[in-house]
Amino acid sequence: MIRSSDRRTGGPGRVFTGVAWPGASGPRHLGHVAGFGVPSDIFSRYQRMAGNQVLMISGTSEHGTAVLLEADRDGVAPRQVADRYSRVIAEDLQAMGLSFDLFTRTTTRNHYAVTQQVFRSLLNNGYVSRRTVPGAISPSTGRPLPDRCIEGTCPVCAAPAARADQCGHCGNLLDPADLIDPRSSITGEALTFAGTEHFFLDLPAFAEVLGGWLQSRDGWRSNVLKCTLDLLDDLRPRAISRDLDWGVPIPLDGWVGRPDKRLCTWFDTVIGYLSGSVEWARRTGDPDLWRAWWHDPATRGCYFMGKDDIAVHSVMWPSILLGQNGTGDRGGRSGTYGLLQLPQEVVSSEVLTMQGHKGSAPRDAAVYVTDVLSRYSADALRYYLAACGPETSDTDFTWSEFVRRTNDELVAGWGNLVHRVVSLAHRNFGAVPEAESFTPADVELLTTVNDAFDTVGELLDRHRHRAALNGAMQTVAAVDAYVTQEAPWTLRDTDRARMGTQLHVMLQAVQDCNALLTPFVPAAANRVHALLGGAGTWVGMPQLRDVEDGTRYTVLMGDYQGAARWGTSRIRPGTPLEAPVPVFTKLDPALVEGEVSRLRAG
Repeated sequence: MIRSSDRRTGGPGRVFTGVAWPGASGPRHLGHVAGFGVPSDIFSRYQRMAGNQVLMISGTSEHGTAVLLEADRDGVAPRQVADRYSRVIAEDLQAMGLSFDLFTRTTTRNHYAVTQQVFRSLLNNGYVSRRTVPGAISPSTGRPLPDRCIEGTCPVCAAPAARADQCGHCGNLLDPADLIDPRSSITGEALTFAGTEHFFLDLPAFAEVLGGWLQSRDGWRSNVLKCTLDLLDDLRPRAISRDLDWGVPIPLDGWVGRPDKRLCTWFDTVIGYLSGSVEWARRTGDPDLWRAWWHDPATRGCYFMGKDDIAVHSVMWPSILLGQNGTGDRGGRSGTYGLLQLPQEVVSSEVLTMQGHKGSAPRDAAVYVTDVLSRYSADALRYYLAACGPETSDTDFTWSEFVRRTNDELVAGWGNLVHRVVSLAHRNFGAVPEAESFTPADVELLTTVNDAFDTVGELLDRHRHRAALNGAMQTVAAVDAYVTQEAPWTLRDTDRARMGTQLHVMLQAVQDCNALLTPFVPAAANRVHALLGGAGTWVGMPQLRDVEDGTRYTVLMGDYQGAARWGTSRIRPGTPLEAPVPVFTKLDPALVEGEVSRLRAG
């Protein structure tokens, strides 16, 4: 694995960041941005600062059963639901500062075309076949019931309320007929089954190649590797079509026009990483630019998701890529898109609960991103989720801890240090002062801060964001201790030259701490950059753009080529400094009671 120190001395590399696609059936809750949204952005921003070329892709998954159910409840077409919530989700992710090169949708003509072409390649290489299987029927309506509307007892671990596509407890892939006592999750009624014809991906034909690929993985989180290896022990053909009238049409004669058959949501959504890259390249004006990431074996492909999506990303997506490439056990020829690179890393987070409630379960309490950002800053939320998120184990979001960390660490810690140092320099010099000879204490501090780029960078590179943030804040504490120890205000009337040197060192340390914290709180980093007299953009932020692809829709894109670099950038003596304004807002501890009451009432 390439470490941060290697990147700082070597040439730039390419990093593909694939972020799990949120369903467009409603606004997203904090669990989504905590599990893979914020972690993927922290990682991507660090990689850009370290000099690498990053392509960060995701979008809304819009063909799911949840969209159909929401449409039925509202009495509207599924497309209307998808249109509504795709925009809401994009706005939330923009407000969170997630630096997508493209956040798009699965209902675009481009996505349909890429998905259908991948399907054809799999079929041509012999990795897709037709089978007649039992299909679940709702007795009350006589209509086929989608997998996500079917639950029962898991035949593997005996967990109740397992979904028909995958058990949420043991992670095993399932089919509706596998469940013990299958029933409708909507009405609770027992189901009947009738024969229905579908297309299946021959997962066993990839077992040997997948096994060898997994053995070569280095540094994966233990939960991901264990789950994946367990799944390989019992691979079975997996349906990639369903009895639905909403989704990507099956691109074959006799099937493409059928109103009752579509490709599975999981199948088309995961192909979105490729179709999104193709769309991004076209929107940059260079339609072939995506190939630089997907064809180069040196590209580092990192995928971020919650624990429920491990199987899709570590087994099914690699199998689709192998089949498209013609490199499964059956061989074959590479498809239209050439030899595509498999993921190098699958980074899964655990579950974020809210005051003891599992926010991802629709029957439990949920706190939505839109709601939180209407009252609190994205930086405060990002900081908390980086410090307390479900990186390797389930964690609980509490409002009391959110307030404490915001006030004690962001406001009284980092924000106060910035204000303190810039105020001293502004009042006494009006600009960044010159430095004369450095004392051992000066050199020790500057060395400590500079060394932090290696230690914090290596942790970020290995997806240990919590430890990385802790390292960055320890560096902030070291700078704060230096300010207190040196007490430059005592030299105002006796030794202004030494006072100027002290403030020069402090301003340099603050600027470097700002770089260390940029991946975590990018909007605040831009404000600190301005307070230090910096010109231009320090770090780019995502923008909403209205585009067209048959229909008009909204995407997230951005120019992230700001001045931010991972490493010391020297401050310039003489740079004017204005009177600083607070970087963060202190929160009233009394709000905790109101937020807990709001959660209970919701």
